[in-house]
Amino acid sequence: MALQLLFNAFSLGAAYALVALGFVLVINATSAVNFCQGDMVMLGGFTSVALAQGLHLPGILLMPIVLIIMAVLGIVFSAVAYFPLQRRPPETVFISTIALGIILQNLATILFGPEPKAAPSLIGTSEMAFGPVMVSRQALAILVTAALLILALYALFTRTQFGRRLRATAQDREMAAAIGIPVTAMIAGTFALATALAGAAGLLLSNTFFVTPTEGTNYIIKAYIATTVGGWGSIPGAVAGAGLIALFEVVYPAMPVIFQGLGEGKLSSALFSQTTSTIVLDIVILIILFVRPQGLFGEAVRVRA
Repeated sequence: MALQLLFNAFSLGAAYALVALGFVLVINATSAVNFCQGDMVMLGGFTSVALAQGLHLPGILLMPIVLIIMAVLGIVFSAVAYFPLQRRPPETVFISTIALGIILQNLATILFGPEPKAAPSLIGTSEMAFGPVMVSRQALAILVTAALLILALYALFTRTQFGRRLRATAQDREMAAAIGIPVTAMIAGTFALATALAGAAGLLLSNTFFVTPTEGTNYIIKAYIATTVGGWGSIPGAVAGAGLIALFEVVYPAMPVIFQGLGEGKLSSALFSQTTSTIVLDIVILIILFVRPQGLFGEAVRVRA
């Protein structure tokens, strides 16, 4: 049981990591906070639902289509919410992203209704046996797919000229422009990557957890927490922070099942509920930030990842 719960936590954390990574990419490239990232997860979920209704394909075949659609929307998003305001104070940009997120929420309500919807599973929902551990096919597919996307992102940044230009733009925009890098195109590309990652997370999560027009708020809070705990602007930190959140969400409420001695009844149910899990997670976050204000992977002197 413990191994199965840990596997489910890793699977959920990998999906959360995609959201947090997109959030960090935009921070590094623009020094602005994109509060619409969670709503892009919601949009990716509803895009998956709409495509499944029209194409009748499993989630694994819908994934490339969702990535392309969301990347294009990311470029449009940057042209609407960032570039017209890039020379304004940073507060202007995050207000514009909040406004766009609210617009997306209301459009989703009009188009799909307020009821929860489910995207198709990636490869099925049955379980597979790995020795004594029973693993859901969907959880396994989420973990593998998210890991492949993260590895692809790493390869893009470390092995390609485009990735090196993205990193140069994030590190020093003025110097990048001085050596001939098309900074505007690189920033638009960053938004495309960030939105594509959010869309992928929407597809991965909306089968198990469903998707509603207001679900984006939940995901942006998780991305913000993961980024802050991991270290502002740190890519490894975003992954670690996302994993910590998933660990508390999955494992902590199941502690009485893992450790029989923790007891049963109302007290145990209250101490190990999902609500209490959130409280304990927030306390742990406060302790981490008290001990390391720069986050787990942050540096005392702020250097972008």
